[in-house]
Amino acid sequence: MNDQRRVTRRRVLGTTAAGAAAVAIGGGRLDEVLASRRAPAFIQTALSGKVTYWGGLIFSEDANNLLTETINQWGSDNGVETEVVMINQNETVQRVSAAVESDTMPDALDMGLDLLLLLSSQENVLAPLDDVFTAIGDAQGGWYESIAASTDTTAVAGGRTGVPFGASGNLLLRRNDALTEAGFTTPPATWEELVTQAAGVHAPPLYGLGLALSNVGDGNVQMSVLQSYGGRIADDAGQTVTIKSEETRTYLEWVKGAWDQGLFPTDATTWDGAGDNNAYLSGQAAFIANTGSVAIAAQADDPELFDATAYSPLPAGPTGTISPIGPNVRAISASSQNIDAAKALIEFLANPEFMQAYFDVAIYAPVLKDQAAFPAYGGEKLVLVGLKDLVESGTAPGFPDTYNTAYGDFSANFIVPKMVQRVVIDGYDFDQAMDEAQTQGQAIYDKYK
Repeated sequence: MNDQRRVTRRRVLGTTAAGAAAVAIGGGRLDEVLASRRAPAFIQTALSGKVTYWGGLIFSEDANNLLTETINQWGSDNGVETEVVMINQNETVQRVSAAVESDTMPDALDMGLDLLLLLSSQENVLAPLDDVFTAIGDAQGGWYESIAASTDTTAVAGGRTGVPFGASGNLLLRRNDALTEAGFTTPPATWEELVTQAAGVHAPPLYGLGLALSNVGDGNVQMSVLQSYGGRIADDAGQTVTIKSEETRTYLEWVKGAWDQGLFPTDATTWDGAGDNNAYLSGQAAFIANTGSVAIAAQADDPELFDATAYSPLPAGPTGTISPIGPNVRAISASSQNIDAAKALIEFLANPEFMQAYFDVAIYAPVLKDQAAFPAYGGEKLVLVGLKDLVESGTAPGFPDTYNTAYGDFSANFIVPKMVQRVVIDGYDFDQAMDEAQTQGQAIYDKYK
């Protein structure tokens, strides 16, 4: 890789004092963001006691610090003891599963849609939150229809158990400097074209493809790739697994072909949740599929890389583009001893002052219609504009499959990444890998019949 392609590398995440970060984030609005608020109307008693909150750790120290500081200040203002634990979102399922088993759930926590569906289908794990959901929506122009529909757990829980706070989805991030130098001036329109462009700039330590093939949330991007090739997880009824198909075989040919060319970093099958982020930020990947959190780190710590990065929708397969919306929600444990305070906290965290400051430093799409007017979505941050467009026009979660609890469990068990690993690492032929995925997947779906 020549000097023109090199980007100066700085520390990926700077250590910023929490107080200084919050002041900078607030832009003069810190007093408003952290102002004491009375309990919402649906809370009839004075707040007290303790609230433990598990926040979803994202690739922005400013956002993580702002959330932690805001919760703690809210507790201080309202006579509630607070404890905030920030957890890597790719470890949330494991941590929550252990907490449910040992009856040590926090009072409130952040989670994605897959985990929300799984927990909502179990009795007495999550508390109903219809009152909070309705109050927030009524106060802020209503929820985006795509968000309200995809997070509705009424069918499995008898009511809503999650309150959305932001939506994510994967965009294609690319090293536009290296690609332009190699003659690629437009984003890849298809997955085949992506491989062609990746091969054109592949020059280790810059690998062409930084797509995760590991057992983490980012690895499940491969489900969308498979579906864009016409593969399906299950039938339209959402009961019988159909992953073994000629369409899945074609998808596996695509991913193995790219692997055999050496376009993936050799450890892409074992990456943790930050693997693709770190590969891109350290100059080891020309392409990644990511929610855009990498952009925050690059803007703060490597402006040259930030300027060299371009964003585009996920490429299309033979049957079209699959680009699912991924809502994130706040939920309350049914075992909480302080449900009223936890509800009041969730209502407070939805206030426009805090969310405007939070969206300025976190890569999330809006979930409430009034939020679309926030300056963060005004056009300067292209990655945020892309995510806002995704909420308004992206594909529904799981599409074209039926997004039910079984689908969420299938996703949480990383069946598709594991199938890929069997092919590229363990030497399974396509039929062996598909047979195993089919068997594992059907065992999951059978639990919900």
